[in-house]
Amino acid sequence: MPEPSDAPFFEASWSRAWQALGLPPPEPVRQDLLRAYCEPQRHYHTPQHLRETLALLEPVLPQCRSPGAVELALWFHDAIYDPKGKDNEALSADWALRVLKEQGACEAVCVEVERLILATQHSAEPVDADARLLVDVDLSILAAEPARFAEYEKQVRAEYAWVPKPLFVIKRREVLRSFADRPHIYGTEHFRALLEARARQNLQKALSWF
Repeated sequence: MPEPSDAPFFEASWSRAWQALGLPPPEPVRQDLLRAYCEPQRHYHTPQHLRETLALLEPVLPQCRSPGAVELALWFHDAIYDPKGKDNEALSADWALRVLKEQGACEAVCVEVERLILATQHSAEPVDADARLLVDVDLSILAAEPARFAEYEKQVRAEYAWVPKPLFVIKRREVLRSFADRPHIYGTEHFRALLEARARQNLQKALSWF
């Protein structure tokens, strides 16, 4: 489980998201999610990643059209994580939908949370403001301070330890290059101003490692 010192932070975020949706926060589900983020196959997609992204999201929640849906989508976006899986986001969205329906959420909220979680597949550039904010937060690790970025790269390699190193190098370089080749890594003006320059520096350095 996360560090005890992080408990108040996670409790506050979880409650805020559900209250924004006008629904009661299911506390057992929060604990289930945090246990899921501690599964042994995870090295990057852990409570560390969840906390970092939730902390970055909090100040921009007033910019969201549906802040509760965005924050809850962030909680669930890596709820299911299998490094060999191809449908992690879809399965994570299914979990979120089950919980939302149990809590009495309307169809519109369910559809919105599902849509936002699926946006973190990064298969297409989001077209609306809430999804852009969520995706930018999810990609904020690319602009981490150098020591944290280096740690992140080691964590990603650990999650893919089953992939032979030559193949991992090829695939990882493709992923990093796909971000570096974008006209903009971040889709919102806020995060572009805050993170774009450092993300490009990190990507340039990482590409030199492979």
